[in-house]
Amino acid sequence: MLTYGDGVADINIPELVKFHKTSAKLATLTSIQLPGRFGNIETNDKGIVTKFQEKPEGDGVWINGGFFILEPKIFDYLKGDVEEVQWEKKPLIEIANDGQLAAYRHKGFWKCMDAMRDKIELEELWENNNAPWKVW
Repeated sequence: MLTYGDGVADINIPELVKFHKTSAKLATLTSIQLPGRFGNIETNDKGIVTKFQEKPEGDGVWINGGFFILEPKIFDYLKGDVEEVQWEKKPLIEIANDGQLAAYRHKGFWKCMDAMRDKIELEELWENNNAPWKVW
């Protein structure tokens, strides 16, 4: 189990490290797919619904899950005032542009905690002993 400022996940650390070593890159991020939050519809040109799917299993897009493995040379990208630099903006973009960023695809549990509804959902999972990260 990993926790971070914005949520929790059940990432397999040995697999993540193995993937990072195999990639031979300076940085590896853990990527995840978000589950759908809303029902998707398709319509024809007359506005008739031709397909409906309630909360699909994501849209095929992989996003930054917020967990990284970094090599010491990563500090070459962090020059200047680190109080002024946002990791996801300049450094991570430059690392990707230089071909030094790999993405480990995590298919297990991941949940952000960006809003009160997320906090409530995570607390309910914990209180009902349904939290995948609760291993004791």
